[in-house]
Amino acid sequence: MKFPRTYSLKEIAELIGTTFIGPENFPISGSNEIHVVEPGDIVFVDHPKYYDKALESKASVILINKKVKCPQGKALLISKDPFTDFNKLTKHFNPFNSANTSISNSSIIGKNTIIQPNVFIGNNVKIGDNCVIHPNVSIYDNCHIGNNVTIHAGTILGADAFYYKKRKEGYDKLLSGGAVIIEDNVDIGALCTIDRGVSGNTTIKKGTKIDNQVQVGHDTIVGEKCLIASQTGIAGCVVIEDEVTLWGQCGTNSGITIGKGAVILGQTGVTKSVKGGKTYFGTPIDEARKKMKEMAEIKQLIKKQKK
Repeated sequence: MKFPRTYSLKEIAELIGTTFIGPENFPISGSNEIHVVEPGDIVFVDHPKYYDKALESKASVILINKKVKCPQGKALLISKDPFTDFNKLTKHFNPFNSANTSISNSSIIGKNTIIQPNVFIGNNVKIGDNCVIHPNVSIYDNCHIGNNVTIHAGTILGADAFYYKKRKEGYDKLLSGGAVIIEDNVDIGALCTIDRGVSGNTTIKKGTKIDNQVQVGHDTIVGEKCLIASQTGIAGCVVIEDEVTLWGQCGTNSGITIGKGAVILGQTGVTKSVKGGKTYFGTPIDEARKKMKEMAEIKQLIKKQKK
């Protein structure tokens, strides 16, 4: 999430009520979650397990709950509760704006694009040329849709990330400040849900085709010319490279990468990153031929035991 202008370290510290380590005029241009952080960004960390990852990331400022040695060229914001203070930034720079009409006056809709009845289009949405948006589609604020895109009935783009911190009193939600980007020539089936990024964007790249009832989690990037079949669930912060096929009822862990040209057979649990150019099956995932051979061997062992 980029700020409307560059802020100083002192300004941000005063905004969220924290102390800081570093020059008070240290420049800050945005805030991002660890998977998509860039130079100029703030990233938050509140668990010792991830201190080093945050401190060594591309982030220029680390919002942290412990005084540590500040890495060279970076700055620190010291907070009792980085999770809550990160939410303060999202609320301040990307507050929720309620809608007054079904299609926002601030939305931009391209030439020859067809919007069917009962579609909701939020604030600052951009839709390209020659698109078809079928009934009961909801497109939340700030989503961008390219040219020649078809979105079928009941699909939702831009719902909040499923991201919570467990507290004694219950679950505390990390607010979402990102959006969804759909590039050119993408087809999205009926009743799909594509969540917006926590602070960056969830992206579906050009030429990808998505079947009905598919879930895509926050900050995930789906590459070009992928095929994703029905009832597949993709977790947050996944990278799916170009020309990947996910057959029906696949599921993935978060934070993994599926390599270019990989084929994931139906009902596979993608529990780890896998290389491209191969076919995979099973839970835990493995190369399909190897997995099928193992299953055949187990079957033979069971037969022998019964004799």
